[in-house]
Amino acid sequence: MFTIEHEFDSTVITLVDDGGAPLQEDVIVNSFTECVTVEQYDPRTDRVMKITLSHAQVRDMSAALDLPEGVYAIREKDDRSAT
Repeated sequence: MFTIEHEFDSTVITLVDDGGAPLQEDVIVNSFTECVTVEQYDPRTDRVMKITLSHAQVRDMSAALDLPEGVYAIREKDDRSAT
């Protein structure tokens, strides 16, 4: 299950673990103009852990979820058109 909320400066996606036990803590994804942050509470340390990704890293991660083992690079399309 997940929720999506549009805040003033970001889009917030909360991923709720509704699978089988043991359940993991919620994951909160904040998408800002310049980056994306991923946060999750760690009960072992009683702290929220946070990582920051560029939008290019998020794009690569999304592509990687559907690819087999290997090394990949995503090439940007050439936007120049012949006239």
